[in-house]
Order: sequence, then structure tokens, then C-alpha cells
Amino acid sequence: MSHLSSNKGSTVTDFGLIVEPSATYTAPLAKRIEAMGFGYFLAPDTQNLCADPYGQLNLAAVATTTLRIGTGVTNPITRDSAVTAGALATMQVESGGRVICGIGRGDSSAAHIGKKQASGKQMEEYVHAIRTYIAGGVVDRNGTPSAIRWIKPGDIPPVIIDMACTGPKTIQLAADIADRVSFAVGSNPERIQWAMDVFNARMAENGRDRNSVSVGAYVNLVCDNDKARAISLARTCAGLVAHFSGMEHSPTDHLPGEIKGYANTLKSQYDMAHHGQEEGTHLQLIDEDFIQWIAIVGGPNECIDKLGHLINDIGLQHISLLGGSPVAQPHGPRVTGAVDTMELFAEKVLPVFNS
Repeated sequence: MSHLSSNKGSTVTDFGLIVEPSATYTAPLAKRIEAMGFGYFLAPDTQNLCADPYGQLNLAAVATTTLRIGTGVTNPITRDSAVTAGALATMQVESGGRVICGIGRGDSSAAHIGKKQASGKQMEEYVHAIRTYIAGGVVDRNGTPSAIRWIKPGDIPPVIIDMACTGPKTIQLAADIADRVSFAVGSNPERIQWAMDVFNARMAENGRDRNSVSVGAYVNLVCDNDKARAISLARTCAGLVAHFSGMEHSPTDHLPGEIKGYANTLKSQYDMAHHGQEEGTHLQLIDEDFIQWIAIVGGPNECIDKLGHLINDIGLQHISLLGGSPVAQPHGPRVTGAVDTMELFAEKVLPVFNS
């Protein structure tokens, strides 16, 4: 089996798309995303909101040849570590070593089944267990030696662990244990620079080789020559970022004024029943100025300029794009619409950074 390497330490910026999995749609969309020139495709693992990612991602693996695939993101709450490790290992074999395990605290996934998101300790233990299982090792599960029987040591290449980070503690944890670190703080340079500073300070403390970790971000972006339409399409993701910055029990003292008010308000007024959907009542609170502050919206030249700052000045090495869709439902056409809105970006912007 060939193991496709991650771009850890590389100066080439790696672009990927975040698209919800949807039965019968994911595989052809993955093939299309690969043809558009993107390096990877990640699917959320949010059981109440979209199709199961692993089945769809295995189909995507068969439909593609170079596109890296994975979760964006899974979490320690809804799946046992042995279940996740087995699913990732299966996909690693099926894809020929192209898997990325994006992992977060499980905000919406946990909320929809009445549970709390994962703590830092749970995240750390979960990542350790996944790595050990995939390496063919034995995990101590409450005194019970636990291994995945069909995986022998050395059989399967390690799966890249990509941690989504919003607050300072999660960024520090990711700096300690992740292969890839992805800031989920929006697209504003001030926010990303803050996250990068927290990350770099932690790396200086923990002694890890800075070049051993790829640092990137989830970037809210809609590339459209019609600025008003771009702003409208970016509204849903802007609401997500404001919510992630102010999740229950999370600190907000470190946030700049442009987002702090939204974050505090959405602690109590976020419409979790419509998480990531245009019907969310919380979106009425999101104005256009905030969308333009937290997202990249506009034509190709504006996207190139703003991404260039994030890449060349701040140093992002990978960028996971979250766009918008002109179709609210049904789900299949909705996710197709999300890929449609990236066509102009793929044609006019991506070649600038891929060359």
C-alpha cells in the first residue's frame, strides 16, 4: 500500500473543501472536486444532520485517485475510539493511504443527542487510542486489553490527525498532539494571527519540531463577482463561526469586539435545531458588516488578495473551504449547490496558489 504523505512542513498551500456527505451524491461530487484541482475533501460526522460519512467516503475513495478524504470533523462523543479507528483503517486501506481524520469536540453532534461536547482530556485520550488501534497496538480500556483483531502492527500507514481548534486551550492541545492543526476562528486575519500566535507559543514550550505540524484554517469563503450574492451565501457559515467562538462554557474574554457580542449572544440564542441551515433563527442577528469581517466574500481578485495575506504573511499551510449553497433543500441538491459555488474559485483563484 502506498502512503500518500501529508504536506507537513511544506511551503505549498493545500486547499480542500468541506461538504456534507449525502447518499448517492458524495462519490460523484468527490470525483468532481478532484477534477477541480482541490487536494482534499472532508465530510462532517454529524449523525443527525447528514448522511454517515464513512460509507460515503469509502465510495468517494473508489471514485477518485489522488484526492485525500476524511472527516471534517468527527468527535469523541458519538463514536467509540475502537469504532472510529476501525472505520478509518478500513478507509485507509480502501483509499491507498489517503485518509485525514479531522476531529473536534463534537458541538452539534453531541447536542443533538443530549450530551456535552468532549473535554480536552477526552480529546487527548481519544486521539491516542485511535493511533494505537490503527498501529495494531493494544489499548487499555478500563482494565481490558483492547486491539482490533484484523490490524497487525505495521500493516496500515498512520492516519493524519487534524484537530479543529477554536479556543486557546484546544489550540494548545492540538500543538501538543496533532499532525495537522486547523483553526476554526473564521477568516479574519486578526483572528487567524491570534490563533497562530497561541500555536507558536505552545510549540516553543513543548519542544516539537515546528515543521512536523501543518497549520491551517477553516476559511469561510464565497467567490462570486456579485458581492451581495456572495454575502448572502456566506451568512450561514458566519453564524457557525460566531457560535463556535461562543460555545457553552467557553471563554470569550480573548475575542475582539467585532465577534465578542455575537459569541456571547449566541451562547443562549443559537438555534441548534437548525445548525448549519439557512432556517436558523440566529441568522437574523448576523449583519452584513460582520459577514464581511469574518468571511472572504467577493470576486476572484479579492479572494486572491485576502488568501495571499493569510498564506504569505501569517503562514497558513492548508485551507479548508466552507462556502454556501443557493439551494436550501433537499440535501443532495444542497450539497451539489455548495460545490457549484466553488467553480469560479477553482477556475480563477486555485491555479494562482497551485502553480
